[in-house]
Amino acid sequence: MESRSLVVAQTSRSSECPPPFRLPIAQVRSVFDPSDVERRLGKLQAAAGDGREHESLRGTYERMLERGPERFQVKPSGVPGMASLYDALPNFTEVLDDVRRHVALSQDSRDGLEVTPMLLLGPPGIGKTHFAKHLADLIGTGMNLVPMGSMTAGWLLSGSASQWKGARPGKVFEALVEGAYANPVIVVDEIDKANCDAQYDPLGALYGLLEHDTAGAFVDEFAEVPIDASQVVWITTANDPRGIPDPILNRMNVFEVQPPSPAQARHIALRLYQSIRAEHDWGSRFGETPHDDVLDRLVPLAPREMRRALMVAFGNARLDARAELRADDLPRAGHGRSRIGFMQ
Repeated sequence: MESRSLVVAQTSRSSECPPPFRLPIAQVRSVFDPSDVERRLGKLQAAAGDGREHESLRGTYERMLERGPERFQVKPSGVPGMASLYDALPNFTEVLDDVRRHVALSQDSRDGLEVTPMLLLGPPGIGKTHFAKHLADLIGTGMNLVPMGSMTAGWLLSGSASQWKGARPGKVFEALVEGAYANPVIVVDEIDKANCDAQYDPLGALYGLLEHDTAGAFVDEFAEVPIDASQVVWITTANDPRGIPDPILNRMNVFEVQPPSPAQARHIALRLYQSIRAEHDWGSRFGETPHDDVLDRLVPLAPREMRRALMVAFGNARLDARAELRADDLPRAGHGRSRIGFMQ
């Protein structure tokens, strides 16, 4: 669909976390054709008259026309210096290398940033979703999380037909039509946990969405209007690839993300301590680095658990009116209920 350029105003950021690059230029891209929406709305009004039938669908069409079809399509203005990401995500080096190649290809041209859909394989808690958030920040776009492991509805991605009670658009439609970007990052989390034995295959929509050509005319089953999803950056995560159909696996670059080594885990723990301290006003009351025994206790934890453990430790230290963390401020995993533990 049509796209054009515009200048995006610069926004200031904290000097503690300087951006690796700036985004002075973006494209504006149409994600749907208003004439398609007008045609569907006209048919709906002719069929329903003044009745309240399909009121939700009518409201969806009216909001689409009111807001218009144009969304930002952003990309870095140059190949960014990603040292801070390699530093924060040391076990994602191979994935970050792939992202840099895609960014380099999009430079010095009017082409959008096209990232091959990726599958991040690895055990829970190693930072897969955390990586996706960093990638969205790197590109300058939004991130949308689709948690397949906790969802049972087969229409989660593609929407449900408007004649059904409680029908609504799917997550792809919401991200593109209700969001601000034509190229959001959409994370399909725990794709291997999707219930493909259900009456409606929740992964069925991905067969077309993961192909660039067919994604350009994606039709949500609720709105039944072609949507341009060709610029979406797809990240899927899984613990076990055996639960993913081969045709979907074949549409993605697959990366096996290993748990961080002890040295990497120690480095991640230090960076998490520093980022938590920088994010909060109360952080200035604590030293810039924790004691070695605190880091030693954090090393066995998954990155997801490290952050929770550090928040508990900061709280315990403040309760004792201390400006530094001690190892015994951290929760002990699996040691009864006297202190907060973590469950996998």
